Amino acid sequence: MLAHVNSCTVIGLEGEIVDVEVDFGQGLPHMAIVGLPDEAVKESRERVYSAIKNADLSYPRKALTVNLAPATVRKEGPAFDLPIAVGVLISGLQLPQAAVQDALIVGELSLDGGVRHVRGVLAMAAAGRAAGFKRFFVPVDDAPEAAMIPEIEVYPVPNLAALYSHLTNGQQLNPANPTEFRSKTAYVYETDFAEIKGQDQVKRAVEVAAAGGHNALMLGSPGAGKTLIARALPSILPKLTLEEALEVTKIYSISDLLPKGMALIQQRPFRAPHHTISHAGLVGGGNIPHPGEISLAHRGVLFLDELPEFGQRILEVLRQPLEDKVVTISRASGTLTFPADFMLIGAMNPCPCGFSGDPVKPCSCSNSSIINYRKRISGPLLDRIDIHLRVPRLEFEKLSTQRVGESSEKIRDRVIAARERQNERFKGTHLFTNADMTPAEIRVFCKLDEASTRLMQMAMQRMQLTARGYHRVLKLARTIADLAGETEITQVHIAEALQYRNQDQES
Repeated sequence: MLAHVNSCTVIGLEGEIVDVEVDFGQGLPHMAIVGLPDEAVKESRERVYSAIKNADLSYPRKALTVNLAPATVRKEGPAFDLPIAVGVLISGLQLPQAAVQDALIVGELSLDGGVRHVRGVLAMAAAGRAAGFKRFFVPVDDAPEAAMIPEIEVYPVPNLAALYSHLTNGQQLNPANPTEFRSKTAYVYETDFAEIKGQDQVKRAVEVAAAGGHNALMLGSPGAGKTLIARALPSILPKLTLEEALEVTKIYSISDLLPKGMALIQQRPFRAPHHTISHAGLVGGGNIPHPGEISLAHRGVLFLDELPEFGQRILEVLRQPLEDKVVTISRASGTLTFPADFMLIGAMNPCPCGFSGDPVKPCSCSNSSIINYRKRISGPLLDRIDIHLRVPRLEFEKLSTQRVGESSEKIRDRVIAARERQNERFKGTHLFTNADMTPAEIRVFCKLDEASTRLMQMAMQRMQLTARGYHRVLKLARTIADLAGETEITQVHIAEALQYRNQDQES
């Protein structure tokens, strides 16, 4: 008997429904799997045989053909184990075809018949609902994740025997409860701004960056606090909305990086890859492309410490994602687009020894070595960074004081208030923050009075601002005005925004 079981695979960030067809043929007992399977899918033969046998069910000793349709889509991973096993049981007349007519089934099988976790369940559940399926049978560990998608019943499957009993009207599986989104969940952050001594100007600039989603680069001597400030940044960012949380969770689920026991990521990502990372590791790639660090930082922060130590080719690939908020990867098998809407925070020393311009320790680098060191970061990349900061060495008095600074909670309240103004401004559009504005939105929302226009005209001439630099100053000024609760951009906001431009690069 020909059996049909509905399953799902993941292509990029989206689920793709797969029809698992199982049929008997002539010849010696054997299972042939066709339909562009990878090695992990082909190995299902052994896992399915042992799982059916150890579940006290009958494995037909016949030639079996398994087709994974559509055959033009590459299939990877062990998620087809469970639907193949169900198809074998239906084909052998141990299960009725009607029992799985409106169901989607995924899961890896262990040799004893247990059902193990698979990646990408959230995307699969969303694809299943869109395709009209009413039931979704998934591993127990993945049920809370799948239950984030409404209008579909999710059944946690502990083992093949339990699924067989459910489908034959024996002992029934209990559907998982819908997973709730808790917007008021409190989080404990690694670093609080209250513990950062001094650096008031730097903290102000980081607050502006957080409020508008702007990129920032910190330059200073070793030990000045660049890394500490960057790691404290998530503590002042607003919590993820449900829409953003689902986007981030889908990426982490597909990358198999979702923490065990966590159905939904509700904290903004903070990714800090080492400078030895590969091109594919940063932007994504592989024969079947998977998300890289810039996609894992989506809706969060990508922190690149020791920025000049990253390969120049690796840094240059950031230019397009910083502008377009997506990364497109093309392979012979097709083209995939991954989201990459992140805040880039970079940190670097002023020279190879780290002490150029330091008031205490003299620099041992030659002028040529300093120039070559800074040239590792190209002008076009620097032009895409809104905020450039000097992080000075801290004096003993500031380090030794017992007085704590302003807490992350207070700063976060101001950031949230500024973000709410942006949400109201961009309601009905695809924009989230001021940093996302295109020239069309800048023309509408960043109008200048006469005094501000004169100041910008002088800045364009003296700082040799590019067109991109001009627009980025206006977006920064809009964020500074939002933090101040002002509806109009004034000369004061423009002046502060100009202080954050990279004057060394533009003069």
